[in-house]
Amino acid sequence: MAERTMAPDPESALRDEREEEIPAGFERVADVDELPEGALLGVTTMTGVQVCLYNHEGVVGAVGNVCTHQEFAMSDGALLPDGTIECAFHGARFDCRTGAVRQWPATEPLPVFAVLVRADGIYVGRRAE
Repeated sequence: MAERTMAPDPESALRDEREEEIPAGFERVADVDELPEGALLGVTTMTGVQVCLYNHEGVVGAVGNVCTHQEFAMSDGALLPDGTIECAFHGARFDCRTGAVRQWPATEPLPVFAVLVRADGIYVGRRAE
């Protein structure tokens, strides 16, 4: 007697692929089309962490959304052509890739977060060490 096999359910296969693609600890925070090149976008994770997403020359990343100088939203500032994010409040500047201070009055760097970009969205992970 021939063994009967069932065709895989395409929806469950898609679900399984998505789960394998997104490592534990990453959370979907935005749609890809919400962050065009040169833009900043403030988001808050499910745990209440405020994150500033950026798209610099097609590279999407994330830093803390709270300026270390006066606690103003970095996403309200500007992403400059040299890859720095300028705070709109007092003009402090930070390197978008490393969070390092590039211009006074800030003296402490911004935290940097791990990011994954998939067709269905932008995912933020833990703070980089």
